[in-house]
Order: sequence, then C-alpha cells, then structure tokens
Amino acid sequence: MAIEICTVGGYNEVGKNMTAIKVDDQVVLIDMGLHLDPYIKYTDEDDTVKEVTEATLTKIGAIPDITPIKQWRKQVVAIVPTHAHLDHVGAIPYLSNRFDADIICTPFTAEIIKTICKDEKIKLNNDIRVLNANSTIAVSSKIKIEFVNVTHSTPQTVMVVVHTPYGKVLYGNDFKFDNHPVIGKKPNYERLEELGKEKKVIALIVDGTRSREAQKTPSEQVAKEMLRDVMLGVSSEGKAVIVTTFSSHLARLDSIIEFGKKMNRKVVLLGRSLGKYVAAGEAIDLVKFSKDAEIARFRKHVKKKFSQIAKNPSKYLIVCTGHQGEPKSVLSRVANGEFDFKLGKEDHVIFSCTIIPTALNKANREILEGKLKKSGVRIFRDIHVSGHAAREDLRDLINMVKPKHIIPAHGDINMASALSELAMEMGYKVGENVHIMQNGQMITLE
Repeated sequence: MAIEICTVGGYNEVGKNMTAIKVDDQVVLIDMGLHLDPYIKYTDEDDTVKEVTEATLTKIGAIPDITPIKQWRKQVVAIVPTHAHLDHVGAIPYLSNRFDADIICTPFTAEIIKTICKDEKIKLNNDIRVLNANSTIAVSSKIKIEFVNVTHSTPQTVMVVVHTPYGKVLYGNDFKFDNHPVIGKKPNYERLEELGKEKKVIALIVDGTRSREAQKTPSEQVAKEMLRDVMLGVSSEGKAVIVTTFSSHLARLDSIIEFGKKMNRKVVLLGRSLGKYVAAGEAIDLVKFSKDAEIARFRKHVKKKFSQIAKNPSKYLIVCTGHQGEPKSVLSRVANGEFDFKLGKEDHVIFSCTIIPTALNKANREILEGKLKKSGVRIFRDIHVSGHAAREDLRDLINMVKPKHIIPAHGDINMASALSELAMEMGYKVGENVHIMQNGQMITLE
C-alpha cells in the first residue's frame, strides 16, 4: 500500500492551510485555516450583519474547499492544527463538525480554538485532546502523531510527524530556528536529526514563504533589541506612545510590556484579538500580563479607557490592534478620530510588524499611515523579525531530516518555485522527488 496526500489549501496562497494524509483507509487532517483577505473583506465591507457559514466562506475562498476529499470524510481519524494562527485554525469552527474525529493540539492552540468558537457562538462536536510538544499519541492502529517543538511567532508551535507503517510524513509549516526565544524552548534539533538518521521520512511538507530570502531568520531577541532602541532610546517625554503588533505574538508583547514599565508608563492593551490571545496564554500559565497591564477588549471599555488616557497621554503606553491597517481595528479608529483621545505632533506610533504582503493589507496600511501623518506623528515601521524560516534555515531542515520527497507549502507558485530551486541545489529533482502542488491536488507516495 502507499500514502496519499491531498493538498487541500494553502498551496496557491499564504493562508487557508489544510493538508489531508491518507494511510490505507485512515486519514489525518493537518491544519484547517482561514484565508484572511477574503474573510476580512467580507466581514468588514459594511456594517450589515452577514451570514457567516461554511458555504459562504467556501464560495468567497476564505476557507479550504473540502470537495476533493469528500470521499475520505468518514475515514478521518484526527484533526491536527499545528499552532494558534488563524490561517491554521480559523476554519475549524466551520469545517471540523463535518468530521467525526478528535482535534489534537498543544494547550495554547486548544485555548484559542475554544475562544474562537465561543466568540462565533459555534458548538464543536469534536473533542479537543491536548498533546504537549515532544510527545506522541496513537490515533489509530496504523497512525501515531508526534509533536516536535519548534519556534514561531506564537507559542507552542510544533512540527507534526505522522508515523505510518510505510514511513513518516513530516509536516513543517510555520516555523523558524530560534536558538534564543523570548518565550518557550528552542527547537528540538535532536529529534529532527534522529528522524534523519532513521531514514524513514518519506515526505517533508514544508513552509516556503521566505524560501527566496538568502539568510537565516534572526532570533526574536533581535526584535526585542530593535524595540529597546525605539522605546527606550528615543525621547518620548510628554508624548503619547502607541505600539501595535500581532495579537498572537506573546513573546513580542512580553518585550513591549517590559519596556513600557521601564518607561514608567501604565501599560494598556486595547482590542478584542489582543484580549483573546492574552487570555488564552494566561489560562495555561504561559504569561501573566494582567499583573502588569490593563486589558480592555470590548468597544465600550476601549472608548472609556481612551477618555482616561486623553487626560494625560504621556502617562500611558498604548498597545493596540491595527498593525495591518485593518479598518475596524483600534489604531484605525484612533486615526479616524472616533475616540476622545487625539494624536498630536511628534507622538510616537511603533509598528512592531511588517506588512503581510497582500494587496488588501498594503492598501489598508497606506490609508492608515496617511491619516497618521496628517496628525504629525513620528512613525517607526518594521520593528520586527519574521516567524518564518528563510532559505538557509530550510536548507538546514532538509539536511537534518533527509526526506525522500519534498512538497513546498504555505505560499504561492513563486514561493514554491524558490523552495524547489533550493531542493535542486541539494540534489533533488522537480517532478521526481520535489512536487509543486496546487490546492485540491492528490499525490501518491510509494
């Protein structure tokens, strides 16, 4: 027999990640994510209440189209999200009930899934089973799932090893090799090297997002030093200071809160998604931000907080949503003058992020920055390092695990091509043991 893989989503774009791995008559689904651009555009287009259903979201391309695996539906034995980012877990509320299978994930990812479902008022029929990094669980008589600890821009991210009678499939989407993480442990290189020595990795499904960039992705400690330079090394006396970053990036938030305290400012976290991810981290004792920062999640509380801040803005460090210029985010609403609080000349706005390179994000950020500049603020952009492996990290991974086949994932054709070029440098051949796949395609590996 053989292993069949269906590249359900995330092979034409960055987002909507989902892969099905079939072993004889049993199937594992890895990741079940949103494509954020069409989702945000649909839900933010106007203020009317819209029906958000599986059918609608599939039609607009916001969740994976599971039609290619409809004949496998009753054979699914596990749903395995690798980490808590929405492009990997955001479709679970809309799709997982179609499958009679448990969801297996790390504790932080489990908390985020529960929170999303509560917010969307959706009841999951699936049980959520928690598996810690560097642990293994049998999901059937033929398949074991192993979590290998790696680093990324959200906590408790893992690579997944699918153990089968015919070899192992290693799923390595969304990772970096950070030897000095701010939160959590460094990657489990020892286990990855063991997998290579065993010579049983039949396929590596791997993140090609930054495969064209000839570097090693810098550590999160580098981003921390960049923040230190801007927050503590530039005078902000008498000025308002706003920082915005990814809500899921608890390590970055940890650094921001640390420096906010050193600035002798009261730290306030404002926005729904910030509240969501921080609450999840606190629920499993990963962080304790609420002892050092006030958190206002909902609109009326944010509005009230800004009324207090407006009396003396230089007493506060404002951490808020809006790093991609999302129209309904807190920072966009500040720029639109929707609060009593107003930004003024030479106040600081720090974007501890890069723009996720989509047309929508670029347009939204350009609009937001244009409004901020009219207020005369100082803008500090790109105070950030990526959570994705660059070309030389990918080379190291391939050298470590020595896969028989490589399937580029998590990106468009340009990203997949760049990863294929790297593989060819290393002795692989496109069409023979490197497979550029599109959404909904199937491949059988002997």
